[in-house]
Order: sequence, then C-alpha cells, then structure tokens
Amino acid sequence: MSGLLLPLLLAGQAAQPTPTPSPVQRPAIDWASLPDLPYRYPPQLTPAMHAYVKAQTRANRCRVQRRVVDKQPALRIEVAVLVHPEEGIRTSVPRAAGCPIVEQYAAGLVTAFSRNNLAARTAAAEQWYRATVTFVWQK
Repeated sequence: MSGLLLPLLLAGQAAQPTPTPSPVQRPAIDWASLPDLPYRYPPQLTPAMHAYVKAQTRANRCRVQRRVVDKQPALRIEVAVLVHPEEGIRTSVPRAAGCPIVEQYAAGLVTAFSRNNLAARTAAAEQWYRATVTFVWQK
C-alpha cells in the first residue's frame, strides 16, 4: 500500500506552486531630511571622472535632463549612504536620475571617497547621510 501513496504524495508536491522570492524592499528615503555625509576632506573629482560621465551621456546611455553649472553641461547625482559608527559605510544607494550607469558610478565613487575619510561621528547607531556628486564638462 505504501507503494501507492508515494506517487500520490510526489504528485501533490509537484502540483504546488513554487513560491517566488520577493524583491528586496529598500527603505523609503526622505532625501531632504538626510544630513550631509561628514567628509574630513572634501572629495576631488578628476578630469577623467567628468570625461567618463560626459561619454556616457553623449553615447545616449542616459535619459537625463542635464543641468548647467557655470554655463557648462552638468549632471548631479545624490547618493544615500548608510554609515555604521565603527564599521564605516554599509551601503550606498543612488537616487534615480535617469542614468543608471552614472548613478552606480557615483555611488561607487562616494563609497571610495568615504574610505578613511569620514569625520568622527557621535551617533551610537547606524545613520543615513546624503552625498552629492556633480559631474561637469565642456560642451
């Protein structure tokens, strides 16, 4: 009799739908309320960094509304950064600006700029901060 039950049990298991994993839900970020990331020394963007972003926008990889800074085209990316008081940067999340490749690039730069460059923090727990990266290039 047990030989008859095994196929039925297996058939019942196969008929059950496989649960789909839910996407990771990021917390909603109130960008206006985030304090500025406390750099000890302000990061310096190199000409190569600006040129990379210019190339991405020129190659039409971005649907962005370019801003103008001192009469030059520019792209400003905001990045939310979760900082642990002892471990430093936990994660960086770029704000959508219509150019995912540059958003991720900016988030990576902020993480790199923050390494060993954050002012002492008095917060006892993790805290979110905001960093802004502005890429400017000549027409």
